[in-house]
Amino acid sequence: MTHIARRRVLAGVAAGLLTASLGVATGSGAASAESVRPCSVSPLPYPADSYRASADAIAPTGRFIAGSGLRTSGPVNEPLLLLWEGFRLTTVVSPLVETVVDVNNDGVVVGYGWVNGHSQPWRYRDGQVQPLPVPPGSQGTVVTAINTAGDVVGHSNLATTGEFISVIWPAARPGTVEVLDAPAGAMASGIIDDGTIVGTAGYLGASTGWIRHPDGRLAELTMPDSLSTTVNGAGGHWAIGLANQGGSNSTKVRWDLRTGVGTALDPRLPVVSDVNAAGVVVGGDRLTRGGGSVLLPGGGGARAIADNGVVVGFRNNDGDVRPIRWIGC
Repeated sequence: MTHIARRRVLAGVAAGLLTASLGVATGSGAASAESVRPCSVSPLPYPADSYRASADAIAPTGRFIAGSGLRTSGPVNEPLLLLWEGFRLTTVVSPLVETVVDVNNDGVVVGYGWVNGHSQPWRYRDGQVQPLPVPPGSQGTVVTAINTAGDVVGHSNLATTGEFISVIWPAARPGTVEVLDAPAGAMASGIIDDGTIVGTAGYLGASTGWIRHPDGRLAELTMPDSLSTTVNGAGGHWAIGLANQGGSNSTKVRWDLRTGVGTALDPRLPVVSDVNAAGVVVGGDRLTRGGGSVLLPGGGGARAIADNGVVVGFRNNDGDVRPIRWIGC
């Protein structure tokens, strides 16, 4: 369960996500004037020689947490994949693991890195980081989500046309990548356990959210009086994203995938980062179950939420970024 920001050029994805994440305000001065969620916050262990580490994804059961880190090795940065099972940390060093996207209940982690200036997807399982195959003609491919079965979705940018296509790496056919039957210019952003896939088609300002049902039926995810919609991800039978009313006016939205109906969320949510099976949405320093939202204690930026309410993210203290989790939310 996670989200990925939409970008016209795939090469800007990683930088955009990092900027958005580290830009979340971490001060808790507003807490006295607002309702604060009565849950506890605690640090996660991280490599002592890392200069940045964050928790980026959590499995639906909450058993596994996946994150990323950086440390210096001579004159270069060395990306780290961080995988927690409880408080037991496994650190994996690989040049591919620059961006960690999602983790499932079996501890399989997916993400992407960069090879010769192009984004390259990968999967971590059985102790190994494995590059995932990419479609012919791709000039960059990213993954965006993995479900319990191990099916992975993402999207590619075609070198010949510059258009996006949605792709799936099916768990039932290891070592293969398939182009999804999806709207033109589609970017898949989420997959749930029954195989339902969501995403966005078109360009910023003129995009439309979509849902692809397990039987192949396609439908739009829209909002009344909106010029465009963008779907960031999915969890349970919910999807989250944005509806644009023109200019800089946008509404955070949660869609019920059983009906396709969207509901506007509290505008105080800085971003919509993740949603769990109960429809609880997190983003920035806030959490919402219904129409309103509450502050998460201790400051920080929430990246993902498990079905049991555990939230993970980071705390940024003047550039010192460290992984944290909230329990009892």
